[in-house]
Amino acid sequence: MATLDGPRLGPRAGGAAQQLVVLLHGLGADGTDLIGLAPEWAEALPHAAFVAPDAPSPCDMGPWGRQWFSLQDRSPARMAAEIRAVAPALQGFLDAELARLGLPGSALALAGFSQGCMMALFCGLRRATAPAAILGYSGALLASESLAEELACRPPVLLVHGEADEVVPVEATRSAAATLTAAGVAVETLYRPGLAHGIDPAGIAAGAAALRRAFGVTPG
Repeated sequence: MATLDGPRLGPRAGGAAQQLVVLLHGLGADGTDLIGLAPEWAEALPHAAFVAPDAPSPCDMGPWGRQWFSLQDRSPARMAAEIRAVAPALQGFLDAELARLGLPGSALALAGFSQGCMMALFCGLRRATAPAAILGYSGALLASESLAEELACRPPVLLVHGEADEVVPVEATRSAAATLTAAGVAVETLYRPGLAHGIDPAGIAAGAAALRRAFGVTPG
């Protein structure tokens, strides 16, 4: 099983971490891409530790970056098989980071962009202890046909997607929200008019607010 690692940011307030936020990058990027969200979200969670692991494999669709799994074959069955194969590596990393920080599973939040969103939803909803929250940006819910029988927890989920996304169509999030709601998962959605495949300030602010709610942190 691949050993994951990536850039980290310690609690803004100093001292021991009280929460752990794991940021999962998209295809062709690496951990340095999403760790940039940490300083902004640390304003909302000053006692949180942040980590953005690099995906385990070199990207097979370009000359740089990493991938969680191959998207050469985008059939639902192939993508489901690919994400199942890599999920244990991420689950092991999450467990190891929580243990390193001396935190329970309930102190975890997952945030992912694009392919990282797919990983966050797949792994987060199958953890024995529910994460405090899952934040998914511009992604999709893979292996949705088996979710009802595999769902292990129901953390609150925020899904954010640009309505002008030409990489992952916004319909993927609309479908994910419907499937999750039907499974009893509390879902908040934010659709951004004119936004392509990316995260804008409104999406970042929505993520900060979701993290504060999840961890019971009062703005101040």
